[in-house]
Amino acid sequence: MNQIKALIVLLLFSTVTYAQVIIPRHWSFRAQHVKDDQYDLILTMDIDHPWHGYSQKVDGDAPLPTSIEFDKNADIELIGATAEGGPNVHVIDDALNGGKMKIFEDRAIFTQRIKLKKATVVTGAVTAQVCDDKSCLPPETKTFKIAVGGAATKADTAKTKSGVSSAFSGSSDDSNAGDVENAAKKDSAITAASTSGLSSYYQNFFDKSKFAQPVSDCGTKEEPLTTWLVFLFGLGGGLAALLTPCVFPMIPLTVSFFIKRGENKNSGRWESVFYGFSIMLIFFLLSLPFLFLNLSSNALNELSTNMWYNLAFFVVFIVFAVSFFGYYEITLPSSLATKVDSASNAGGMIGIFFMALTLVIVSFSCTGPLIGTLLASLGGANGKLNLVVGMTSFGFAMGLPFTLFAFFPDLLKKLPRSGGWMDTVKKFFGFAELILAMKFLSNADLVGHWGVVKKEIFLAVWVVLGAALFLYLIGIIKFKSEAPMTSRSPIRMTIAALIFLFTAYCAYGLSGREVRLLSGFIPPDYYSIFPKKSDCPDDLSCFHDYDEAVAYARKSNKPIFIDFTGYNCANCRKMEETIWTDAEVYRRLSQKYVIVSLYVDDYRRKLPADMAYTSPITGDERTTYGDKWSDFQAVCFNTNTQPQYVLISPDEKRLNNSWKGYDADPKKFKDFLDCGLAAYATVQAK
Repeated sequence: MNQIKALIVLLLFSTVTYAQVIIPRHWSFRAQHVKDDQYDLILTMDIDHPWHGYSQKVDGDAPLPTSIEFDKNADIELIGATAEGGPNVHVIDDALNGGKMKIFEDRAIFTQRIKLKKATVVTGAVTAQVCDDKSCLPPETKTFKIAVGGAATKADTAKTKSGVSSAFSGSSDDSNAGDVENAAKKDSAITAASTSGLSSYYQNFFDKSKFAQPVSDCGTKEEPLTTWLVFLFGLGGGLAALLTPCVFPMIPLTVSFFIKRGENKNSGRWESVFYGFSIMLIFFLLSLPFLFLNLSSNALNELSTNMWYNLAFFVVFIVFAVSFFGYYEITLPSSLATKVDSASNAGGMIGIFFMALTLVIVSFSCTGPLIGTLLASLGGANGKLNLVVGMTSFGFAMGLPFTLFAFFPDLLKKLPRSGGWMDTVKKFFGFAELILAMKFLSNADLVGHWGVVKKEIFLAVWVVLGAALFLYLIGIIKFKSEAPMTSRSPIRMTIAALIFLFTAYCAYGLSGREVRLLSGFIPPDYYSIFPKKSDCPDDLSCFHDYDEAVAYARKSNKPIFIDFTGYNCANCRKMEETIWTDAEVYRRLSQKYVIVSLYVDDYRRKLPADMAYTSPITGDERTTYGDKWSDFQAVCFNTNTQPQYVLISPDEKRLNNSWKGYDADPKKFKDFLDCGLAAYATVQAK
């Protein structure tokens, strides 16, 4: 039942991403013979009422002037500048910019005369922005192909309507694991749970009293700041959203409007502050429904490790990537945008709030994939709280510039101009989404025990994607919607160099070599196409059944190292591949302890029919080994996050405080193991 509810959450998110949004501008392109070898290339933008377009020359930073670029073509010669006109041309005092400018209503016609040397196809791109009396859309770039010469010119090029990424109304990221719930609350819930229906075996198995008090209080108890890391991840996503064509051009335009429309600059500044705050508030409100869904933290953990969940997000990330590449747009319903846009006419703070809501809605084609990435990464520990924190910090980052520039308007002059670089950012995000998609496919493969996406296969895909991104950044690969690269900025080439290093490092691991910097992201070392001694981390000897480990420990007179882990646990892989491999740590694990690795997400391996039971936590029927180990960890050790390492004696006494989460210092982990050995010596002395 919990998985059904969780799937509904996924479907609710997914179903809002494929409707259409407002499309007030429609382009058509054609060539017309003038005389002899001269032709006119005619670019026509039909504009729905009450919107209007702009001239090719606009003073100031906003709104964006119409810009037309023709790709280099040896078969034509441009004659003069591009002319512009239309049936309704006006020169107005634009409130958004504070100056006079030429606007086009109903239709804008741009004409470029050329001299034709031989029949050809002229290609290029036009970027235009449209506004009405109180609102503006983000600029849209539309590519065109115009056949010139011969019979092709006699028939107008078929009219192609453009889609816009969004409309704007305004008047002018697995982190370190931690406890899922407060330990006291969980203890209370567990104590209240009845175990009377359990067999004597499970009553003993879930007897937490035997683990309650450690023999020694030495050791390390990690309490990672998971929520802070989620906040930073959401902040990064929001900052990334600012670089997209849906949001970035709106910053100077909106700030200028608020400052210039108020009776004084201070009132305009505070309105801009409230506008930025409203953006954050909206994302906070959007996250609240997740808090009221009756999903336990354990259900969220199960969801994040579920094979079908990971497969679904693999597909979603592919869809997001193709959207970023410009083949289609992921938008919200146009009716919703229209209604909210109308509500922004209200005065005062209410109107400003709805202006912010309009921005959130109509910028969804750019922010949706980033929000989806954030949602996909926040399942598991503290899942519901993390969703709220991540969404709120995402909104905080998106709203911050509207506040910051209101108080420091001179900084607006230092903002880079809107342009083709924003389209490059979107393509970069597309490649990033493909790279992230592989992680979800790998998760599904590990949980499903398919044996397909082995470590080297995973790395090979990353090498291909990394190489493609590198070639794109240096201009060798380009998309159909883009003109050939004429210059390469230092920032672009620096990023390209970093991508090259990333790709080379992935290639280094293809032969089975360790690539520890990628630990936690790629499949574990033992999940390899090259033969390994065992299916345990680092070729150690280990058990995968608790009872078998206890029996062997009693026979060999060694303490037990319980490794609560998961196939999809990134921090587990980082611990195994960077800390367990330390020489001193490895020696202790291999010689001094009996290791039992319990995979809490092993939901594919079924318990024998006579071993199924009812969970003492949720009351649900439990039928898999993953269920069993997850309940064992939650009931007896008060958490369901991984990794957690517990040291116990062969007679099942907890030796010291457990270790939770990832720590990059192997000495601390060595001390933790030594503490357990010292406590075990104390037990033996008694």
